Amino acid sequence: MSFRIISKRWVFMSYFSEFFTAFKEDFVKEIKIGDIGKEIANAIQPHEIFRVQLGEYSLVVTDAVVATWVVMAVIAVLAWLLGRKPKKLPTSKRQLVAESLINLLMNICQSSNMTYKQAEAVVPYVGTIAVFISLTNLASMFKISPPAKNPAFPIALALFTICYVIGMSVHFVGWKGFWHSLVYPKAMLLPFKILDYIIKPMSLSLRLFGNIFGAFILMEFVYLILPAFLPGIVGLWFDLADGILQGVIFTYLTVTYIGEVLEGAHLASLAQKTAQS
Repeated sequence: MSFRIISKRWVFMSYFSEFFTAFKEDFVKEIKIGDIGKEIANAIQPHEIFRVQLGEYSLVVTDAVVATWVVMAVIAVLAWLLGRKPKKLPTSKRQLVAESLINLLMNICQSSNMTYKQAEAVVPYVGTIAVFISLTNLASMFKISPPAKNPAFPIALALFTICYVIGMSVHFVGWKGFWHSLVYPKAMLLPFKILDYIIKPMSLSLRLFGNIFGAFILMEFVYLILPAFLPGIVGLWFDLADGILQGVIFTYLTVTYIGEVLEGAHLASLAQKTAQS
């Protein structure tokens, strides 16, 4: 009896000894650091998924493009799930979640000098852009390169957004009101107001690119140095919280830019009425 117990213990200890030896060898192999610069440079570069030949030209589809497509598909599914069969008195959790998010965006818009109807017109775009940026940034959690680390992605978003800001501002206050917002309170500020519309998209794109690019490089560095434990802890901020935060900031600034035009046009109109009276 005692021989069997000793034999089982020996087998048990032998098994764990072999396990820990193999674990130690694999762990050392995993954290072995080579050329860090080369590793990070390879991680930064877009990775080709497939190529479509169009005559003499070829269309390269990278991992960032595929991540963007996947996010658009996810947004379409979320829109269908949260928006189907709405009721006047919400009873389902999905409708409560959808209405809570919409009310939050409505409050942000109304706090930026918009009326209720104006906020209703703006919420679909700013809500979509917030979800789109947040989800594309979260791609790094699955070891997929976030599209925002490519400068073309944030630049395109910023240019499209500033065009949207100008278009909606003109829609709300008209060309006359938009002009008044440029020359209020002094006409001499016109060149600086025009310059502001060049700086705004640069600010939007550089902020988004800089934060996502920096976080991506940091996480790649952490994976190289200590891949076993630390990435999961650090990634809670740089992959999850910071990714969502950048989407929120981009959305808030978009709403603020429209509110600035509305405020300028309103103050200019009040100043004219006061001068006439």
